[in-house]
Amino acid sequence: MARSLILSGLALLLLVLGQQIGKAEVHPKLTTQVCTKKHGCVTQQTYLVLDALSHPIQNIKTGGSCTNSSGQLDLSVCGTEKKACVQNCALEGIDYAQHGVETQGSSLTLRQYLNISGVQQSVSPRLYLLGPTAQNYEMLQLLNQEFTFIVDVSNLPCGMNGALYFSEMARSGGRSNLNPAGASYGTGYCDAQCPAISWINGVANVDVVKVGDLRAAPSGLDVSS
Repeated sequence: MARSLILSGLALLLLVLGQQIGKAEVHPKLTTQVCTKKHGCVTQQTYLVLDALSHPIQNIKTGGSCTNSSGQLDLSVCGTEKKACVQNCALEGIDYAQHGVETQGSSLTLRQYLNISGVQQSVSPRLYLLGPTAQNYEMLQLLNQEFTFIVDVSNLPCGMNGALYFSEMARSGGRSNLNPAGASYGTGYCDAQCPAISWINGVANVDVVKVGDLRAAPSGLDVSS
């Protein structure tokens, strides 16, 4: 009995200290196929999610941003303590059309620039591929298999850069008691740039430490424009 009470108390503490989820989001659908010699090509419904850095972190009570112009936590809104920050702020869902992302069947369109309130702004979406449940990244095992796609660049102007590549990431995006959002909100990406992100494994980065979102990162498909 004593042991169960201690574990329950620990679970509650983790939930208090962990990152909160705000408004839910609707992930764009992208039809893909898995083909084998035995079964031919089987169509499946997969989904897309924007990187967590594209998701706003907002004050739960006021709706104001919990980050500053540099994308780091605004401690005057968030609070200087990790516990206070996660109680005040939540990772919010987004409208994908406002980030230049459109899908239709098996077709994906990414826009580098959008006219926002009369101003041409760069949105540069970075997307990952989610599996049929939209909860975890689609893990692509390429041993003795191939991955095929078609890119239409006929309408692109000069000087545009796009990339489609594989990144080693945990299937769940590092989902845990501290990070309930996980892959569904695009968490878990890590690369050599090591930015000072707002959340590290679901804990508020109030000390502005420059580390990746997950050192042992997630594996999904990263599509950048």
